[in-house]
Amino acid sequence: PPAMPPPSPGPPARGSLSLHRAYLRSPLGLLRLGQLALGAAFWVTVAAHKYEGAAHFALFAAVLVWLLTLALFGLSLFGRWALVPWLGSRWLLTNLVHDLALGVGLYAAATGIMGYKAERKSYCNLPGYSQHCLYGAYLSASICGGIAACLYLFSGLYCLSRRCRDQHDII
Repeated sequence: PPAMPPPSPGPPARGSLSLHRAYLRSPLGLLRLGQLALGAAFWVTVAAHKYEGAAHFALFAAVLVWLLTLALFGLSLFGRWALVPWLGSRWLLTNLVHDLALGVGLYAAATGIMGYKAERKSYCNLPGYSQHCLYGAYLSASICGGIAACLYLFSGLYCLSRRCRDQHDII
């Protein structure tokens, strides 16, 4: 009789709800944790301070990408991507498009906006300036956004390399 192939590292059986530990230890899982942490730092920093103008878009972009990343992370962590119609069968491609188009694109735009706003507020960083200064908050958000964009680029390149090697799974 033919030998049974080893089980794939795909999602567990539909009835059980357990952690997909291999994903959590994979490069993509670790990058997702970093993306979630830096994304939260970005939008909490912006939302905790007075913001106006284009910072509204930066905050919207950061929260949107963060929520989508949280959904991807949760579905991957519990091995439930097969439950997502149409996208579940293309999970590696879904992660690739999310990382390169949304993650890098929106975080790069948000980082540019916050960097521009930090530059415009750099005058209040002088000693003896008595008014409320948003320079530090804008600069912190810009740094977090820049690092988050780099993490999305790395995870997108990881997914792209797996796709180019004709692999269809995220780990």
